[in-house]
Amino acid sequence: MATKEYIDVALVYDFDGTLSPGNMQEFGFVQAIGKDSEAFWTKTNELAMKNDADGILCYMYLMMEEARANNVSLRRESFVKFGSKIKLFKGVEQWFEMINKYGKTLGLNIKHYVNSSGLKEMIEGTSIAKNFERIYACSFLYNVDDVAYWPAVAVNYTTKTQFLFKINKGIKEVSDNTIINKYLAQEDRPMPFERMIYFGDGDTDIPSMKVVKEHGGHAIAVYGKRQKRSTAMRLIKEGRVNFACTADYSEGKDIHNVVKTILQKIRADYDFQKLLDNHQEEAGKEVSL
Repeated sequence: MATKEYIDVALVYDFDGTLSPGNMQEFGFVQAIGKDSEAFWTKTNELAMKNDADGILCYMYLMMEEARANNVSLRRESFVKFGSKIKLFKGVEQWFEMINKYGKTLGLNIKHYVNSSGLKEMIEGTSIAKNFERIYACSFLYNVDDVAYWPAVAVNYTTKTQFLFKINKGIKEVSDNTIINKYLAQEDRPMPFERMIYFGDGDTDIPSMKVVKEHGGHAIAVYGKRQKRSTAMRLIKEGRVNFACTADYSEGKDIHNVVKTILQKIRADYDFQKLLDNHQEEAGKEVSL
């Protein structure tokens, strides 16, 4: 019996509201600066509206300003430490090993990515950071003393889509703006959209969900206590996503069963296309004789 050819598959996750039940700043940082979550986000939104500014850059600015004003460290290690306090949805910590193991039974090499408007340094402090091939998220520039002084990357709902194309073309560097724009035939791209699954929790993920879905991949709207099931169902009805699942990543739960079925389809589609290509090639050889 021939050995099954292994193929790569990308599982791409938003973070806040998708893997975690809240915004990551709410798990320690806002308490350290003497604020509550509502006050911090209200101030962020007011700053954005008053200046007609990007909300992501505004929250990053406020993190720095409030930290300085309240004598909270802006060192990278401090953000990582705050990240260690982030709560995760049920089953998330076991999810990666479980789904990787299932993928192997199908001959799939599953790679996990984060595509988030949250802070990369905080995600790096979580217990699940080691599972990600790459974390695409907001981050700061740091001086020689490792203290944050300026935003390095700001990821909003539309800029998230660029990272999908980086994954598609096998580009790891956020700073690259040359290779990403070069033509690369679909068949030469290391991670076709057809082999992507995108997980998001709501409106800010819609552009990314739609890009993946319209390019032949699959999008899952995840909802927990903060998100409404009706919102997720609306995204299905509007054609933005394929599926809507509760945010419980435990074995046997809805999201686990849905992803297993998608992975089966990815394997079957690949094998079918390979079989079709082989027959087309054989036919071409015989006809040319």
